[in-house]
Amino acid sequence: MSGVWVFRNGVVRLVENPTLGAAAAASGKRKALLHTPSGEVVSSYASLERKLAALGWERYYAGGDVGMLQYHKRSSVDLISLPKDFAHFGSVHMYDIVIKNRDAFRVIDA
Repeated sequence: MSGVWVFRNGVVRLVENPTLGAAAAASGKRKALLHTPSGEVVSSYASLERKLAALGWERYYAGGDVGMLQYHKRSSVDLISLPKDFAHFGSVHMYDIVIKNRDAFRVIDA
């Protein structure tokens, strides 16, 4: 049995296998990626790509997977993989960016 327990109006219920959007909507919490040096919330891949490029990340063009955007750093083996559609950019992707760029990004409640 998997899912998310949701407490609303004094009632607890289990939402089975929620999608990312449904889970965030049910809990009332959405996450956002904050670029800490500028204090700017990342709202598009264009702004994220500029910030990653300033940190030394380069776009990695893999031949087969057209559904993903990938970035790599020449100085490490790390790879950041993101869904091509920004609407599917979720907290898992945000935390991946934060782990690989600890001083530059933070995940906040939006």
